[in-house]
This record gives sequence, structure tokens and C-alpha cells, in this order.
Amino acid sequence: MLLRDCAGGVIFYNNKVFLFLNEKNEWVMPKGLIKDSEDPQAAAIRRVYEETGINGKVIEPAGRTYYEFYSITRQKPVCNRIAWYIMETDSDEIRISEPERFTEAGFFGIEEAVDMVTYSQDKSLLLQSYKKYCNFKKGESDL
Repeated sequence: MLLRDCAGGVIFYNNKVFLFLNEKNEWVMPKGLIKDSEDPQAAAIRRVYEETGINGKVIEPAGRTYYEFYSITRQKPVCNRIAWYIMETDSDEIRISEPERFTEAGFFGIEEAVDMVTYSQDKSLLLQSYKKYCNFKKGESDL
């Protein structure tokens, strides 16, 4: 089995979260491979920007997810290990870099986003991240 380390962002803007629809008709959050000696947090920031044009500021780690699939091109099973980071952006402007891979995108209210997200572990990640994000925002307003 091929093990691949990835990183991604759960990106919030005004109590909404960013999602996009991929070529498999799955609603997902941006993520991608970590380069050789790259720090996972730096990789998450890079991948978010590369895929979406969003300048995300990391608030804190969100957790990890894992998924396995069989790669037809590699002719072997693959396991992606994804380190997620809660991010915030100060703009809802997006620029999808691969429109052939991602057909729809935007910021969605949390309840709507949870219903949209394809995978159950991503739904859980989103809900936990939103709770942490709300606590972060509350702490900011208490200052």
C-alpha cells in the first residue's frame, strides 16, 4: 500500500465554511500532498491557496482523517493521511485553479455545509472545527 501524507484546510469566513464540488460529484474541502520536507501546516496553507486562491490564516489544528482507495493508474491501494487545519479568511473571493476538477464552489452556512459534505468523517471534522472556531471567535471578542 502506498501511504501519502496530505494537508488541508477547513476555511471559515463570517460563520460560513468553504466547500467545492469535485469531478466525482463529491463536496469536499481543499487538501493535497505534502511536499518532501514541507511542514504540514505550510502545506495546508499552500494547497488552499493553490486550489482556491484563498489566503487562509491558520487558527489551530483541526484533526486528521484517513481514507483508502485503489489507484488504477498505480495498480495498488493508496492510503491518504490528511492533517487538517482550521483557517480563517477575511474575504469570500475565490479563484478555482482547476475548473475541470472543481465545478462548483463557495462559502456555505454550517448546517447546509454539513448536509452537503459527502463523507461522514469530513462531516464530523467540519462540526468539530466549527465548535473550535466559535470558541476562538468568542475568545477574540472577550479581549
